[in-house]
Amino acid sequence: MDIGLVVYGDLEATSGGFRYDRKLVSTLREQGDSVEVISLPWRSVKRGFVDGISPAIRRRVDCDVDVLIQDELCYPTLWRHTSRLSNPDTIVSLIHHVQSMDPTERYRHLYRPIERRYLSSIDGAVATSAFTHRKAVSVAPTLESCPTLIAQPSGRHDSPPLPTTAVESRAQESPFRLVFLGNLSPRKNLETLLEALEYARERGHWVSGEPWHLTVVGSHDHDPAYAASMVDRVDRRGLSDVVEFTGHVERRWLEAILERSHCCCIPARYEGFGMAYLEAMEYGVVPIATSVGGPWEFIEPGQTGFLVDPSDSVAIATHLETLATDRTELARLGTNALEAAQARADWTETMLEIRAFLRQLVESA
Repeated sequence: MDIGLVVYGDLEATSGGFRYDRKLVSTLREQGDSVEVISLPWRSVKRGFVDGISPAIRRRVDCDVDVLIQDELCYPTLWRHTSRLSNPDTIVSLIHHVQSMDPTERYRHLYRPIERRYLSSIDGAVATSAFTHRKAVSVAPTLESCPTLIAQPSGRHDSPPLPTTAVESRAQESPFRLVFLGNLSPRKNLETLLEALEYARERGHWVSGEPWHLTVVGSHDHDPAYAASMVDRVDRRGLSDVVEFTGHVERRWLEAILERSHCCCIPARYEGFGMAYLEAMEYGVVPIATSVGGPWEFIEPGQTGFLVDPSDSVAIATHLETLATDRTELARLGTNALEAAQARADWTETMLEIRAFLRQLVESA
C-alpha cells in the first residue's frame, strides 16, 4: 500500500502518541508498504484554525495514496481540508486524545464544533482506547457507524526488564519510593499527589518517621508557569527534602528510576489511555491511576494497581500508606502488574492488526 501519515511537528518527539505513530510507520515499512510522513507546523489551536483554510497546507496533505492516516491531534489544521481532498482513496484518523472533551482545556466548548467537523469527514478511525472512541463519538455521532479499530498501545519491552524475584526483593527496601511520570501540566495534576503527601505527613503515615521519596520526571517546558508553581509549592510546604524534580530525562536514566521505584502515581484529570502507567507496570511498579479515562481498560483495581478520583488526595494517601506499610501486599501487586504488562499484545501484533484494518478499508473503498 501507498500510505501517508500526517502529524504535527517531529515524529521523533518523546510523547507516547509519537511513539505509537513511529511504531506504526516502522511496521508498515517492514511489511513492504511505502509510507510518507507529512509533518505540519505545530501551531497554537487558534493559529491551526487559520491553517485550516490555507491552500498551501491543502496541497501538502492532498497526497495520491491508498490511505492517508491523520493524527487526530492535527484537527485544528485539517478541519476544513479533509472533506475537500481529492487524491487519497481513503482517509483514516488516528485518535489518541479528544481535545474538546478534555476537562482541563479552557476553551474546549469552542473547539468542539471544529473537532466535530473534522471527525465527521473521515472514512475510518483507529482509536487507542475504547474510552477515547466513546469520547470521539460523543463529539461526532456519525463516528458510531464509521469503520473503527480499537488498537491499544503496548509497552516498551518485549520481555520483562526485571524478574519477579527482583520486584519481590525491592518491595522490602526502604525508603518507600514514588515516581510521577509526565509533562508538568494541569492535566497531569501533580498538585493532588503533593496534597496526598502533605496529608500523609500530617497524619503520621510515614513509617517509623522515615519519609517517603517522590521523583517527578517530566518536562517543565509544556506549561512553565504551572511547573514553577509546583516547584514553589514543594519549597513552601517543606517537601523539598522528599521531592526531587528531574525534568525530562534520557531513556537510561528513566529506566534506572523505574527499577528502584515502588509505586507510580499520576492522578491525571483526563487520560486517553495512559502509557506511563503501563510502562511502570513493566517494571513491577504499582500504578495509582486516574479513574477518568483509559487506564481502567488495563488496570484491575486491587490486583494490578488502583484507580482513583483525580481530585481525591485522601484516597491517594490511603493507597500509598497501604503499599508503604504492607510490603507483602506491595510485592503481590507489583508482581501482578509485571505479569499483566507482559501478557499484553506486543507492538508488532497491534500494528499488524492496524495494517489489516487499513487494507480492508482500501479494498472496500
